[in-house]
Amino acid sequence: MKTTNHYSARSIWKKTLPLVLGVTLCSNISFAQTSKSEVIDAIVKEENSNSQLEKLAHELFDEIGPRLVGTPQMKQANDWAVDKYKSWDIQAHNEKWGEWRGWERGVSHIDMVSPRVRTLEATQLAWSPGMGKKTVTAEVIILPDLADSAAYAAWMPSAKGKFVMISMNQPTGRPDYNWQEFALKESFDKMKAERTAMTDAWKKRIAKTGYTTKTLPVALENAGAAGILTNTWSAGFGVDKIFSAYTKKVPTVDVALEDYGLLYRLIESGGKPMISMHTESKELGVVSTFNTIAEIKGTEKPDEYVMLSAHFDSWDGGTGATDNGTGTLTMMEAMRLLKKFYPHPKRTILVGHWGSEEEGLNGSRAFVEDHPEIVKNLQALFNQDNGTGRVVNLSGQGFADAKTYLGRWLEAVPDTIKNRIKTNFPGQPGGGGSDFASFVAAGAPGFSLGSLNWSYFNYTWHTNRDTYDKVIFDDLRNNAMLAAIMAYMASEDPEKTSTVKTEGIKWPVPVKAIRRGGLDGK
Repeated sequence: MKTTNHYSARSIWKKTLPLVLGVTLCSNISFAQTSKSEVIDAIVKEENSNSQLEKLAHELFDEIGPRLVGTPQMKQANDWAVDKYKSWDIQAHNEKWGEWRGWERGVSHIDMVSPRVRTLEATQLAWSPGMGKKTVTAEVIILPDLADSAAYAAWMPSAKGKFVMISMNQPTGRPDYNWQEFALKESFDKMKAERTAMTDAWKKRIAKTGYTTKTLPVALENAGAAGILTNTWSAGFGVDKIFSAYTKKVPTVDVALEDYGLLYRLIESGGKPMISMHTESKELGVVSTFNTIAEIKGTEKPDEYVMLSAHFDSWDGGTGATDNGTGTLTMMEAMRLLKKFYPHPKRTILVGHWGSEEEGLNGSRAFVEDHPEIVKNLQALFNQDNGTGRVVNLSGQGFADAKTYLGRWLEAVPDTIKNRIKTNFPGQPGGGGSDFASFVAAGAPGFSLGSLNWSYFNYTWHTNRDTYDKVIFDDLRNNAMLAAIMAYMASEDPEKTSTVKTEGIKWPVPVKAIRRGGLDGK
């Protein structure tokens, strides 16, 4: 419903924003803008004094938790976001784009019971089959180093009834930065050489089985193994990456480096460690998958669009806090700010919270396929998806005129935010990595708001430590203000953005969304 409001976009624009000529990074096009506009000042003041980010983070990360596609928690998060937007008087809905293998994580407990008792730090992988109410106690063995696939075929029956370790044992549990700080150079070099040799040897061991890392667990379960043990160390203290299981009948469990190494050394020294394992999970059949879409309808150009973007799903070793809960909350908070201080935008402002990004940008690719009218009339899309840090990089994604309009909009951003951002024009079009690439491939101006690292790839990206306590809320406030201001400026710009591609750049090809994940034998 259209209502009058003293923050009317046109009145604010005419009353408070003088015409600025010769703006840095801009073309000869000039339109009314200033970093001290009433709208921008109000956005900054609100976010610095009344941010909702901590409350949103607690509700999403602590109460709902991880958002693996196909799980009840993913749908719970979709519904939570819709309700939250409606509480801010923003229209929102869940839009079905596909179906997925439904699965729900249950309790798990893994103990070493011989040669001594120790509760192990371990996590069943996503989509690992459950054991029902059964607990299995069995010997642990290491995948042996044999001559060739024929030798492995002859060995396979000996895996029956045992838990099989199929990952390399790391030579150190200390990250490289710790070695660099304290080790003698010759010690560090020796360790790296040893690790490289071990990694190469283990790759050859897997290759000689005749299987891949995906097919080997299935072959072992078909041979009667009690379960599969892996370790996907994330090169930092206490962190493992938790991905998906490929077994269908027996559990696949990632064991933390410290405990994986313990079991491995016991076996190498001639021992026969025994573990007791109980893991539960539920298969939920075919479940629908959704994107959550929210909208602030445009008044003058309602059929042109500015979009905010972040994927909503996560892996489920932790709670998906920085991948991509922080991007999600940044865009939700930006929409709250825009609705409060810019309720009648010139162009329609949308936000997309995408499903199944982790399995191949599927939610955003489906949206691009299903909404050509939006893609065709997209003024700009801003996506954030690389951790909790403040935004410090912005690329033109290969669009020839991106410097003109992005520079124009950035001029309105407060210096304390803008001056930290390194731009790269025209840049290279993103072919993947996150959801902006789905739009870029279709020729639409999608941009990634690149953030500071905060040890993202080692410590939180897809790990068991991606939790609330890793969020840097001051940086998130910075990003929410930036996203809101850039959306505001893009909406108000009298010029439609150019999507001319820079000559000589190879453009990515659109990829079709997977709309039936984990189903039909896939």
